[in-house]
Order: sequence, then C-alpha cells, then structure tokens
Amino acid sequence: MGQTISISTRHGRISGWQAKPHNKPRGALIVVQEIFGVNPHIRQVTDRLANYGYLAVAPALFDLVHPGTELGYDEAGVARGREVAEELGFNGALDGVRGAYDLLEAEHRVGVIGFCWGGSVAYLANTRLGLPAVSYYGGRTVPLLHERPKAPLMLHFGENDPLIPPEDVQKHRDALSSAEIHVWPGAGHGFNCDQRADYNEDIAKQALERTLAFFQKTLR
Repeated sequence: MGQTISISTRHGRISGWQAKPHNKPRGALIVVQEIFGVNPHIRQVTDRLANYGYLAVAPALFDLVHPGTELGYDEAGVARGREVAEELGFNGALDGVRGAYDLLEAEHRVGVIGFCWGGSVAYLANTRLGLPAVSYYGGRTVPLLHERPKAPLMLHFGENDPLIPPEDVQKHRDALSSAEIHVWPGAGHGFNCDQRADYNEDIAKQALERTLAFFQKTLR
C-alpha cells in the first residue's frame, strides 16, 4: 500500500513512507519513528492508519544525520539508535516533522502519532508546533513537562514499563491536567510493536481504538 517519498526540510531532503487511504482522507497523520528508524514496524503502522482512512506519512528523521538508518530490536540496534537519536536531537527531529507537516497541511488537518523516542517527539510537536498528538510510551518527556500543550494530547503508557516507572507517569498526570492519559494494566514497553517481546495484541488493539477516536474528534 505504502510508498517511499521525498520530504523537504530546512536542512535538506529526507525520505519518508507514505500510505494513502482508498477514499478521501479524513485527515493526515505524521507517524514518528522509534530509535530504530522507519523500519518494517513503522511502515506497518503507517499502512494500518491509511486503512482507517488517514493519509499517513512517516518521515525518516534520521536521514538528516545518517541516511537510510533502519535498525533491529536487538542490543546493537538499541545502542546505535540511541547514538543517532542523540546526534540528531529533538530540534532536528522536529525539523523533519515540520517538513512532513508542510507537505500535508495545505489540504488536510494534521495530527501526530509517535512511539517511544518518537512519542516524546510527538509531544514536542504538540507543545512547539501546536499539533494534536498521541504519544505511545514516550519516556523522554519528563524533562520536557514544563512545556505546555497547545493542542489536544493523548498519552499511552504500560503499567509494567521498566523504562517509565509509575512515578514518571504520575509526573505526566501532575503536569498535563488537560491530557488524556491511559495506563495499560500488565503492559510493558513497546506493547504496540509485534517485533518486541512486550507486544500485547489485545492492549495494542484497545489503544489503537482510543487513538482513532481521538483523531476522529480532533481532526474533523
């Protein structure tokens, strides 16, 4: 369903994965990758969102520093992904998100959905770019909670996520009174990804239903 596209940013062109719905889009969604790049999981998510009626684009944010980066869910992939994410930084990531937004905003209302590191990028797309956003297990958001949401915001966390302890989830609740926050019982980190050990099909489905309802409301 999807195809590779080229996206213009302030610091050069990057690639992206775009999937179109069969009928007129009900809106556009920018899908923000994990630290593993626009890999098969992120392309699958993008294709699935198109099946639900959205024009979906996943910008390859790492292209700005290391073009073509696509990593696996092993120790080497985690280590390399963290390095590249650190080198790119959140400002660089937002440059790529803004490029995707510029591509879409003339014809569509645009939202953002991000996973893991991308969940924190999605949060910043809300606070800095004013876009409705859904963040899945965005563990790097705690130092950013002084930034105020500028649009509707939804956050998903796993109750048993070792990277995001309950006290960090509570910090989100305390700082983001207007956000819709879901903590999924028994779920670990990466529960939405079927390539991870913590994948939970039932919870992933429920979280997707709430995410789709969120965008149906905020992008209409």
